[in-house]
Amino acid sequence: MTTITLNNGKEFPVVGFGTSRISSDVIIQAVKDAIDAGYRHIDCAHIYGNEHEIGEAINAKIAEGIVKREDLFVVSKLWNCFHEPIEVKQALEHSLKQLNVDYLDLYLMHWPFAYQKSNELCPKNEAGEILYGNTDILDTYRAMEELVDAGLTKSIGISNFNIKQIDYITKNARIQPVTNQVECHPYLLNKKLSDFCKSKNIVITAYAPLGSPARPRATPDYHVLLEEPKLLEIAEKHKKTPAQVLIRFQVQLGHVAIPKSVTKDRIISNFDVFNFTLSDSDMNDLQSFGHVERVITMSRDKDHPNYPFNDEEA
Repeated sequence: MTTITLNNGKEFPVVGFGTSRISSDVIIQAVKDAIDAGYRHIDCAHIYGNEHEIGEAINAKIAEGIVKREDLFVVSKLWNCFHEPIEVKQALEHSLKQLNVDYLDLYLMHWPFAYQKSNELCPKNEAGEILYGNTDILDTYRAMEELVDAGLTKSIGISNFNIKQIDYITKNARIQPVTNQVECHPYLLNKKLSDFCKSKNIVITAYAPLGSPARPRATPDYHVLLEEPKLLEIAEKHKKTPAQVLIRFQVQLGHVAIPKSVTKDRIISNFDVFNFTLSDSDMNDLQSFGHVERVITMSRDKDHPNYPFNDEEA
């Protein structure tokens, strides 16, 4: 397993297994297949609703002797309705209980905005509008720092933060975020954000690195990244799949990639990216498609003052 060294000295596997939108009836086998294939980085989140099953798979593989807990890099994320500082530790402890592990390797603030505290994960008013909270992201982040002090997580980071929001955190944090997990693929290069994070020694973790091919085609002009002619040409040249090329692309950018699949053959294939190298020409071609498309927009939250994508270049 190839790793990248984080700003706190911890080693972060550069290819992880994504678990978003994988239902509980298939996630157990998918995680078992991923661990058998060599994945040691498992990306989870409270909102995904499958941490209990992921924990079952992890502990089954530990019991089999395939891995030890210390071999794994387990990630989870703080959901938006738990941003009040008093809620942060309880939220992490809930994920630990669901995953049936004693600590996390990394805990992320999932989004840079809060919802109101609620028993509902997405609290709404009678008109169906999300009820927003006003907790300052720095107050939330400082509560996350205390989780490192308590040994509940080894590292902390952020997700879906724009440059202004990252700058605000890094200028005031006692413990620097180790990663910013954001959507990243050739249709959404996020180059300015990536360069800024690199300048702060914050690693980009790329979600949807394959362009999220499983999502419904919303419009007739929807572009399918995996069908891009230049990508297919590069894949053929290297005798690799288009997905393998896209994952390798992220690795060579210095990013961490977290592809997901529930199909055993694809899970194995997506991890087989360490035995070839994309040329400079390949890398340039993959950055020149010209089409820009964001898959994950969280458009329902666009009116929140901290919605990150209204000010992407700031």
